[in-house]
Amino acid sequence: MMVISERVFVRPNFRSTIFQRLFWCAFLAEAAVAAVLAAGGGLRGLTPGVWVVAVAGALAIALALAFALSRALDRRIERMRVFAEGLLEASEGAGSTVLTYLGVDQLAALDRSLLRMAGQTRVLVERAKVEAARREAILASMAEGVLAVDENLRVTFCNAALARLAGTRTPSSGMPLMELVRDTMLQDTLSQVIKSGEPVKLNLQIPAGGGRSFELLAAPLVSGDRPGAIAILHDITDLERLENVRKDFVANVSHEFRTPLAAIAGYAETLLDGAIEDQVNNRRFLEIIRSNAIRLNSIAADLLTLSELQTREQVQNTEPVPLSEAIDSALSTVAAEAALRGVSLERGPVDDLVVMGSRYRLEQALVNLLANAVKFNRPDGKVRVEAKRNGASVGIMVSDTGVGIPSRDLPRIFERFYRVDKARSRQVGGTGLGLSIVKHIVERMNGGVSATSQVGKGSVFTITLPLT
Repeated sequence: MMVISERVFVRPNFRSTIFQRLFWCAFLAEAAVAAVLAAGGGLRGLTPGVWVVAVAGALAIALALAFALSRALDRRIERMRVFAEGLLEASEGAGSTVLTYLGVDQLAALDRSLLRMAGQTRVLVERAKVEAARREAILASMAEGVLAVDENLRVTFCNAALARLAGTRTPSSGMPLMELVRDTMLQDTLSQVIKSGEPVKLNLQIPAGGGRSFELLAAPLVSGDRPGAIAILHDITDLERLENVRKDFVANVSHEFRTPLAAIAGYAETLLDGAIEDQVNNRRFLEIIRSNAIRLNSIAADLLTLSELQTREQVQNTEPVPLSEAIDSALSTVAAEAALRGVSLERGPVDDLVVMGSRYRLEQALVNLLANAVKFNRPDGKVRVEAKRNGASVGIMVSDTGVGIPSRDLPRIFERFYRVDKARSRQVGGTGLGLSIVKHIVERMNGGVSATSQVGKGSVFTITLPLT
């Protein structure tokens, strides 16, 4: 025993392992037994009772030291266990338990490693929280609908825009896609993306969105080893409407210019072919050419007016406009044509009111309404203008006893180039832009215009403007 103890003693290692500490406990117990034996002159000098007591004492010392060391190790390991569990709950603060790494053994080294890892984990968790909050804010504020599904077409993410489109506030995670958005094309597209792994782009209409049109961009989305798909839906309803308006506008302008241009070219060619010497018809041909040239000029002027009114950057000069003066000026402008067509003009009661806006534009709107009322009236018909206050606004009413407008056409009469009776409109010289100009002028003055009519009895157009 002494030989072993000496071998251990002569190789002390203060930077010892746990097992070496156990060896130190055994060495101390052995030293205690050796001391007892030395005091008693060895085994031969001891009685059996004393020898048993010495051995038992040495074992008791060894067991006490081992127990104390085991309890200390248990406490340190328990602290490390609690600390590690705190790391798992990083969202609540990684490493809430304080570690002390007094000493130079392996457990102290492990303590230091855990502390360094806790600091790095805390930084990574905070960074992940910031990134997640930023991502959520970006997705929530997007006007486009964003949807993510797993391989079983169950919803894993849905932003607020798509929730509004689907008509729900809080779609639960794991909800089947068909329960959220009842559209087979969307479901088939996402299934195709998951299977093929290739992005898809197409246009579709979703019934839940009120028949609006969407541009769908779907791409594969892999979460871990599970495939899925992400879809972004961009509302293109307004873009399609504007594109249709543009196409209709180009078609209408082309049609409106084609007729007078054809007439001008035809009659000019006729005159050049010798009709200019025809004293009976040459003047009539020139009058037709002049009439169509005036028509072209009127269309171009109205188009320029509409362009100016629709330009948001245009600064409109506003001024107080007395209604009575604007109405009187408009009546005097159309008086000659009314007399020529046998239509009487009446000025009803007009309150002494003032509105803010452009006097020139307001008179232009009134002239357009009065001119239409005269042109589409019957002989011996009447056109009446009156203005009445209605709370904080004023209503200007232009009524006539003309042919009237069918109810099916009323919703569209303020569109550009829309005509109820195309043949008669061209016959009386209308461009199809007058009412559209009226609508834009009134809207720029923060007002509105409406119409009521009965076929064969006449129409009433009402301009509503806010008072100053």
